[in-house]
Formats: sequence, C-alpha cells, structure tokens
Amino acid sequence: MLVAGFDGSDTTVTDDPLLLRLLAARGVNAQVHAWTDPAVDWDAADLVWVRSTWDYTSRFAEWLGWLAQRRGRVENDPALLAWNSDKSYLADLAAAGLPTVPTSFVAPGEAPPALTGEVVVKPSVSAGGRDTGRFGPDHHAAARALVASIGASGRWAMVQPFLPGVECRGETAVVVVDGLISHVLRKRSVLAPDEVAPVRADALGAAEAMYDPDLVRADPQGATPAELEVVEQVLAFVRARFGTTPLQMRVDLLAAGDGPVLLELEAVEPHLYLDEAGPDVADRLVDAALRRLGVTPP
Repeated sequence: MLVAGFDGSDTTVTDDPLLLRLLAARGVNAQVHAWTDPAVDWDAADLVWVRSTWDYTSRFAEWLGWLAQRRGRVENDPALLAWNSDKSYLADLAAAGLPTVPTSFVAPGEAPPALTGEVVVKPSVSAGGRDTGRFGPDHHAAARALVASIGASGRWAMVQPFLPGVECRGETAVVVVDGLISHVLRKRSVLAPDEVAPVRADALGAAEAMYDPDLVRADPQGATPAELEVVEQVLAFVRARFGTTPLQMRVDLLAAGDGPVLLELEAVEPHLYLDEAGPDVADRLVDAALRRLGVTPP
C-alpha cells in the first residue's frame, strides 16, 4: 500500500503516523510518499490511499493530471477527488436540493456580486484558509480587492455570507468512515473580522489559526438529527454520482436560520482528528481500507 501525502517526512499535521502503525501491526507494507515524487510507481501498489496531499491547491493542474493517470486502486476514487478539489462542487450539491451556504462564484476578471452585510471571500480552489477573508459592511472595498487579487492569479473567487452562528457554536464536522458516521467534531471560527487571514511562513503555509491545538475538539453531544440528515444526503449524492462509497470524508456544517447548511465536503485530504476520536476509530478506518483490498481484517 502506498499513502499519498504532502511530504513523507512531515508528521505534524496529519493522522498518518497512527494509521501507519496500525497497518504495520496488521502486516501491511505501507509507505508514505509525497504525491509529487516522480520516483514513485503509484500504479504498482495494491492500493493508493490519498491522505494528506495538502499542497494540491498550489499545483492544481499537476494534481488533476496525477489523478487522471492513476490506473490502480485509489481511495478515495480519483473522479470524486477531482470533483471535490474545486469548491464549485457546492453548486452541484445546491442544484440537487441540498442545503448549502449560499455562494456566488466570480470568474477571473469579473466583478463581484453586490455585497450585503458581512461576507467571506475565498478562492474556489483553496485549503488551509489561504487567501481567505471576512469583511463587514465598512470593509467591502477590501472584500472586492481580495476578489480581484484571486482573479488576477487566474483563480475563481467565492463570495458567501458570514453566518454568525459560527462564533457561538462553531462548525460541526462529521467524520464518515466507509459510509458510516464515525465521530463528530466542533471547530472554532478561524476568521477574524475585517481581514484576510494571516498565514504562517512555513512549507504548509496555512492560516495561522489552523495551527491552534485547541481549534478542534470532539463533541460529546454529537450532531443534531437535522445535521445527520444533511450528512446522509451528501453521502447519497456522492454514491449516486460516482458509484462509490468514500473510504473517508468529513462533512463540515454551519447553523443557519432555517437549519444546518453544508460549508464544505472534505473528501480529498480530510484531517480526521483521530486523536479526538474514540480509541477504536483508527482501527475501524484501517480495517475498512483492508476490506477495499479484499483482505479480511484480523
């Protein structure tokens, strides 16, 4: 088994070390390599497990090409990963009737929509809070400037309303393993008012708030029935569209006035926060990966 990641030497921001130990305990030869490493023969592996390809957003065309070249078994499915790599997938989910955060997509060179109230601006191909900002009515000029900056780089921008419930309740992140809800996380708001989120000057380059060790915690109360219903709707959509059940995914939800709405579906490189999950969650995830190989877990 080959595990595709950001950098095989990096163990600071992923769940991979724990998964590798559990795979080794089951007699599986699993190796982590950066997905960009040209020396790796990915298609020689029984399974390529895409886990922490954190830098795909800055090498997007290369990433899509890498996915298109895969000929062996890959989890999650490459077609799903390609679709999920651009947040325009939110338009597909909204068109299918799923509740999503209302989103306007702005092509390079286009003017942004009329801005009302507090808004969030981000690239449609983004991760880690990079080039993402939150702006109130008195700072709409800065919001328009960020839209223009994103467009000048050749990327599409997204404009969404800021949902204030995130400040008191945070995001609800529901982790799904092999089609079954595994654990629920609570994530604090990462965007301060009226600024583009500052990023850390390291190899990852994520928003500074993403490095806070207390940013995400397990939610012992779990998700509400309405939130779980949205998760099941997302899973049903993915199964119908791609003919597959994802090995791993995370569904991030926000509270809105008329119920929960989907903020993001993380199927490419979801941080699962296994250290916050129950003691057997990582075991269940590894066993599910083995079943994809036709191996009966011990």
